[in-house]
Amino acid sequence: MATASVATTFTPLHDRILLKRVDEGETVRGGIIIPDSAKEKPQEGEVISVGKGKSNDEGKVFPLDVKAGDRVLFGKYSGTEIKIDGEDFLIMREEEILGILKSK
Repeated sequence: MATASVATTFTPLHDRILLKRVDEGETVRGGIIIPDSAKEKPQEGEVISVGKGKSNDEGKVFPLDVKAGDRVLFGKYSGTEIKIDGEDFLIMREEEILGILKSK
């Protein structure tokens, strides 16, 4: 009997964005390894999926400036942490994103 693995698909509503934190490398200061519990969570993430956009009173939808695959910066206490298929993600509104990172 074959078993199939089904991954959950999540699509944010309206102007919400699903993103995954970008993990920084292990920090070593003076030869001391800092445990994960003492590290600050990174404020950088990769956008996984976005909603359709914000709509006004007339029903016109304004698309979001960010898209899947963008690397973004966000505030320290922004978003709501969620778990999907055992992985940690953040969901937040577009207005909570501070900017988009682009490499040259």
